[in-house]
Amino acid sequence: VVELVESGGETVQPGGSLRLSCVVSEVGLVAPFHVYSLGWARQAPGKEREGVAVIKGDGLTVYRESVQGRFTISRDNAKRTTFLEMSKVTPDDTGVYYCAAGLTYGMYPAGRGLRLEPGPWAYGMDSWGNGTLVTVSS
Repeated sequence: VVELVESGGETVQPGGSLRLSCVVSEVGLVAPFHVYSLGWARQAPGKEREGVAVIKGDGLTVYRESVQGRFTISRDNAKRTTFLEMSKVTPDDTGVYYCAAGLTYGMYPAGRGLRLEPGPWAYGMDSWGNGTLVTVSS
């Protein structure tokens, strides 16, 4: 298990922007960092956690449909860091944002893995951070 620490959460007005960061510890990595898939998920009050975005080791990015075109995930392998740039935020973007790291993609039972759409396919994230709170409110 790898330690991940998120930062950057804050209260922002609708239509605004913010940037989340997540630093991944080198301790516990079982493969070179650059091969890990990195992802962001969020959990709104009273709702289940949902995947937001993933960036694979080859740099390919995948997004939940509701954030497509507004959010951008990126990574800096030299700093073992992933970022989530959020723009044009709405109150529906409110929640605790978690970053995650993993090496697999496959069929997982409900509640396991990081999903960007309904169905059994998910990214098998082995390690999760403790989250950072984003509140979108005027």
